[in-house]
Amino acid sequence: MDQSSPRHVVITGGATGIGLAAVRRFLASGDKVTLCYRNHEPPADLAPKENLFETKVDVTSQQDIERAFKQGEERFGPVGVLVVNAGATADTLMLRMSEDAWNKTIDTNLTASYRLTKRALASMVRNRYGRIVLISSVVAVMGSAGQANYAASKAGMIGLGRSLAREVASRNITVNIVAPGAVATDMVLGLPQERLDTLSKETPMGRIAHPDEIASAIHYLGSDEASFVTGAVLAVDGGLSMGI
Repeated sequence: MDQSSPRHVVITGGATGIGLAAVRRFLASGDKVTLCYRNHEPPADLAPKENLFETKVDVTSQQDIERAFKQGEERFGPVGVLVVNAGATADTLMLRMSEDAWNKTIDTNLTASYRLTKRALASMVRNRYGRIVLISSVVAVMGSAGQANYAASKAGMIGLGRSLAREVASRNITVNIVAPGAVATDMVLGLPQERLDTLSKETPMGRIAHPDEIASAIHYLGSDEASFVTGAVLAVDGGLSMGI
């Protein structure tokens, strides 16, 4: 792959929050983006254009993933960068947690990461070039009451990413993990104000992050400037975890 030419970037969960901010970053740098969304359609100012393909995808469906990749590749060529950002929560204490709440969270966050990375790797290995960025969470290492399923899925993403990084490093493919703290997404901003205040107080920098602050880390790890960074877990959390 000619690394100087626009790359094909696939981003899941790209219609809101962190994912949308990442889409804007990659488009601004001249890359071509396949934006995968599920429940929220992308904003009007991201209407399909020359460098953007929007497609509705259920990341728990292998058929949906295959269709999205094939359609994106027909437009923009082989995938050079994959950002796995789609995620789900089903918070409750363990004693109240149903198997359905457990399974849906694991399937959406962790098993989908396996499906997506495996599909992207085919062309990356062939072209001896790739950047994979998995969006985990500081909850993966710190834990959070009422989020055992979410924390387990996000911790699994770290193990997946680091193991994969060892497998494909010799092919000029990097695999890294971004672990955000509290971010001003719709999900977080929907919390009671008391909870938002607590999250800010727990964070050494005294506030929650803006999605673009996470997107900047994603863009860096997806760039050729990070060509010698792989298997890293980059905490972007205002000091909450103190580096994981």
